[in-house]
Amino acid sequence: MECVKVNGDKYIEDFVKLPKKLYSASDNMESPDTVRQLLKGEHPLSEYFRIEAYLIYDGSNVNGRFAITTYPDDDTAYLGFFECIDDNDTAAFLFDNAKKVSKEKNCSVITGPVDASFWIKYRLKINNFAMPPYTGEPYNKDYYYDLFLANGYAVKEHYTSNLYRAINEDYVNEKYETRYKQFLDQGYRIESPKPEDYEKILEDVYRLITDLYSDFPIFKNLSWEAFREMFMSYKTIMNMSMTKIAYFHDTVVGFYISLPDYGNRVYHLNPVNILKVLNTKKHPKRYVMLYMGVDAQHRGLGKAIVYSIMKELEQNKLPSIGALARDGKVTQTYASEDITSIYEYVLMEHPLTED
Repeated sequence: MECVKVNGDKYIEDFVKLPKKLYSASDNMESPDTVRQLLKGEHPLSEYFRIEAYLIYDGSNVNGRFAITTYPDDDTAYLGFFECIDDNDTAAFLFDNAKKVSKEKNCSVITGPVDASFWIKYRLKINNFAMPPYTGEPYNKDYYYDLFLANGYAVKEHYTSNLYRAINEDYVNEKYETRYKQFLDQGYRIESPKPEDYEKILEDVYRLITDLYSDFPIFKNLSWEAFREMFMSYKTIMNMSMTKIAYFHDTVVGFYISLPDYGNRVYHLNPVNILKVLNTKKHPKRYVMLYMGVDAQHRGLGKAIVYSIMKELEQNKLPSIGALARDGKVTQTYASEDITSIYEYVLMEHPLTED
């Protein structure tokens, strides 16, 4: 076996092609265009980090790949874009080389999987592989968790996504309804944004996310310009009725951002998939609740915002997924009586100082 640093278009294409070897057309959740941008330093976030990618060859076959991302003033090596065949020797060779590269960069710990940034993709899926991946899910092969554990990694953080049953007009949740009415009576407004206000709302969400997510593992601040470039395109795939903005005295103090579940089609846009995306936007089968945040000075508002989303779900009678809540966050327990399944994810860590 040989570990080769990605340098040039030929190696970039080998790097991009490996997921096609490991996944089916329906569960390949990686955008090839995004990976190419990152490897070429042309991504909107490229100025924030340094990324080096590597391929594991066995003869002419690519059997594994990884990238190590580093940030200024951070001695953590972020292991991402991890893909590997189901072979212990290949995995051990890959992880050994990732360790070698990280030590050469004077890092003290490896954390992963992190595909370059908090804002792109991170976390390792560890259960519910029989269920199709949803939009925004950090998806991977079911044997990856065992490979990480076998090569000295331990769980650093744990996350869950909750699958909620569909609800109809008979649905009642007195606790959430009471909270919702209390906040409205206090002068709060909870509304869906208008398409023409999207950029202004996005700037308000940027302000809140920067504050509320700052204590999350691997979180890195972005400039407003970079954030805008990353998320302006969401406008084309959002149904505004399923996104809520909370105001107090005309100031945005909370948000809930949802998308129809497009599966992986938004990562592989072609004429056929574009038509499918447009059809799904008009006729979604379920929603993915991707981001939520409430200003710390307005405690309890989260349940009121969730209730406004419940009312929308009540009208369209669709199930939903509350995505990727970190352990200990109150969002993990919202509407717990309506949860039908729980997806689990982990962030792994391997110290280098012990070697």
